[in-house]
Amino acid sequence: MNTADLGLPVDVPSTALFTDQYELTMLQAALKAGTGERRSVFEVFTRRLPEGRRYGVVAGTGRVLDAVENFRFDAGVLGFLRERGIVDEPTLEWLSRYRFSGDIWGYPEGEVYFPGSPILRVEGSFAECVLLETVILSILNHDSAIAAAASRMSSAAGDRPLIEMGARRTHELAAVAASRAAYVGGFATTSDLAAGFRYGIPTVGTSAHAFTLLHDSERDAFRAQVDSLGRGTTLLVDTYDVTEAVRMAVEIAGPELGAVRIDSGDLLLVAHRVRQQLDELGATETKIVVTSDLDEYAIASLRAAPVDAYGVGTQLVTGSGHPTASMVYKLVARAHSADPKAPLEPVAKKSLGAKSSVGGRKWAARRTDEHGVAEAEVIGTGAVPAELADAQLLVELVKGGQVIAREPLDAVRDRHAAARARLPLSATQLSRGEAVIPTEYL
Repeated sequence: MNTADLGLPVDVPSTALFTDQYELTMLQAALKAGTGERRSVFEVFTRRLPEGRRYGVVAGTGRVLDAVENFRFDAGVLGFLRERGIVDEPTLEWLSRYRFSGDIWGYPEGEVYFPGSPILRVEGSFAECVLLETVILSILNHDSAIAAAASRMSSAAGDRPLIEMGARRTHELAAVAASRAAYVGGFATTSDLAAGFRYGIPTVGTSAHAFTLLHDSERDAFRAQVDSLGRGTTLLVDTYDVTEAVRMAVEIAGPELGAVRIDSGDLLLVAHRVRQQLDELGATETKIVVTSDLDEYAIASLRAAPVDAYGVGTQLVTGSGHPTASMVYKLVARAHSADPKAPLEPVAKKSLGAKSSVGGRKWAARRTDEHGVAEAEVIGTGAVPAELADAQLLVELVKGGQVIAREPLDAVRDRHAAARARLPLSATQLSRGEAVIPTEYL
């Protein structure tokens, strides 16, 4: 199945109302003033990384492309806007013909970013670009936050696989997006079938404590599961007494038992005891999976434990304390007319505090040292220096309104692993610190 043909994971007429009202009222006023068709450039960036994070992860780009394609004002949407009196009739007429016809450039999905990085650049008329602000930010802020948490967790886990199992801890549709972002960040599988169906992510799952409690005895429950799912299944062993459950699990499934799962207690201590017991029973190949409200710090603390895989839920889908990437969508350049040859003029918000921005249509490149390790994020608005020409980060995603850069999710996942590997080693430290490389403006 080509999952890219399935469309959005939500049955709605369009994505046009995944927006804030002021996008439409700005549109109406700009059209009336004759400025709505001015050629404009918007950029997505973040002014700072979440506290303690050393790098960010670009995630959600593929979903942004879907959203832009599905941004259509059909009869039902237009009727809603008319009934509420949100915009006037000339604006409704303009919206009825809306199709994004501009260009979008961005960091490839899975790439890392830093403060000021122009993660996405949207070019076209002011009118068609301004409408996309909210839906683009809602996707990138959510997915990038989840992917950053997932990246930290996968770094802490090393070669041990991670299972995404947070569907029950968030909104049902956010769960699908979170699973996708977690896969980008390095997770191996998901428990969420909707994510598996929509994005082709490998799915896993066997049983919960309810299955054990359903049966008259733990033995009956284990026997039923093994009879149904085979000796390679994973048995949950902490419903009653872990030691007795492990003994019984091996007795029923034999040394071919696939894995046991531990979901409570002192995981470090229990994992060591279970590993010793499994080995003594001859189940030397049986794996140990741990769950129980893990985050990157808990995963790191279990590095010395005989654990083979981790299941992570709540902390992952909430960004491990940082549920948003705090990205913004700002107008950085505009022309005096719709003429494609009209020169772009830099514009920027100037304000007190930390909410000012840098104007101008930007390029970005990552400077590396002689070993290929990143040493600076370089951002400029003029000509790209010759020595950085081959290190530019932005790629074309949409050209003339047509998506040109869809790619398999596995390619995105591999890109992130490669990008993280090119960062200084301190990037993977869980201790608090600033961005692992500085941002330089030319």
